[in-house]
Amino acid sequence: MTHVQALIDAVGLGAVYALIAVGIGLVFGVLRLINFAYGQLIMIAAYALAFTDSWPDAGSILLAVAAAVVASLVMERVAFRPLRSADPSTMLVATFAISFLLQNGALLQYTYRQKGGLGDPVGTLGTLNQAVTLGSLHIRWVTFLAIGTGLVTLAALALLLNRTSIGLQMRAASLDFSTARLLGIKANTVIVSAVAIAGAIAALAAVILSIQAPLVSQTTGLNETIVVLVGVVVGGIDRLVSATLGGFAIGFVTSFLGFELPTLRTYSWLGWLPDVVYLPSVVYVLVIAVLLLRPEGLFARSGRVAAERV
Repeated sequence: MTHVQALIDAVGLGAVYALIAVGIGLVFGVLRLINFAYGQLIMIAAYALAFTDSWPDAGSILLAVAAAVVASLVMERVAFRPLRSADPSTMLVATFAISFLLQNGALLQYTYRQKGGLGDPVGTLGTLNQAVTLGSLHIRWVTFLAIGTGLVTLAALALLLNRTSIGLQMRAASLDFSTARLLGIKANTVIVSAVAIAGAIAALAAVILSIQAPLVSQTTGLNETIVVLVGVVVGGIDRLVSATLGGFAIGFVTSFLGFELPTLRTYSWLGWLPDVVYLPSVVYVLVIAVLLLRPEGLFARSGRVAAERV
């Protein structure tokens, strides 16, 4: 049953990573921009949860969504829009700069420094971090939340992209932005809509991550975003479906291999902690192998040219 436990946990982590991949893929679809600052949108939403910890859960989550959407829109208006016609590498560097700026800004906030650097606690939906026992299986409720949120979000996004005017415009813009503009599609409307939706999805990811690890710091969302970006490229960044599958795959493989591979125990001031020594090497060897065999992406359509990568 231990392998069943590992599979369930892997699906749960894959669902969270797929959610993050959707947000990254939406922005890439309309702007052809890999947004390395996406993790900081998750961080901002998580801090909103921490600062409203005494609020009712619904109010705290709504504020977190609003904070992430506003931050995403400000990021687009202040940084991305002025550089829209610039070289792709220039925009990429801009996302790095924004990411580090927001991380260092988080270090300045008062409550974080007062707690000795451990982070600010989040209690929103904290009971979902408890496990339900099914025989020999111990499954946390947040795993069910992650899977359910991922499925509902993907279904809602599919309806949006296929059944609404703005969704069809996003699809057209992702295929050929220049031609779409010539046909009357308003660039700013499409981009702002995609960026706002991506911000809302970042907030949903922040809620789940904050339940799993209820201490928020300036690195919240950062490591997850880096891993998901790798998965998005491996899956096939030129299509939202393949990018999402890539995000799920990297999360699933990381979790499952982390269970199967041997670990060491290292001592720190927190006591004896498990130290995964083989996982990063194995995962990235698999990533390199996939990119060598299928540079267009593992889940991309056969015969498609690989998307331009910066």
